[in-house]
Amino acid sequence: QVQLVESGGGLVQAGGSLRLSCAASDRDFSINAMAWYHQAPGKQREWIARITSTYRTVYSDAVKGRFTISRDNAKNMVYLEMEGLKPEDTGVYFCNLWPPTRINDNWGQGTQVTVSS
Repeated sequence: QVQLVESGGGLVQAGGSLRLSCAASDRDFSINAMAWYHQAPGKQREWIARITSTYRTVYSDAVKGRFTISRDNAKNMVYLEMEGLKPEDTGVYFCNLWPPTRINDNWGQGTQVTVSS
């Protein structure tokens, strides 16, 4: 059973930065692709960034150039460095497996990010 614990969220002004962390309890962490998902208030979760077992990264258009995903296999950690935050980035951020079909509805609590204008 994969368990994810997200942290690092908070309140920040537009243009600010945050670093999110995800601790994964996963026997197969090093061979699993991982991703960050964003759920804006009143909306569905959306994929925003992913990283493969070989450290290749892909980003959604919404965050490309502003966010950076990384991983530390020795620590079973995934990170999301967020810069140039916008009010529309407000919401709950979750980490989980990639692709979404592998998630099996196993979500952590997420971490709240609020970007004020």
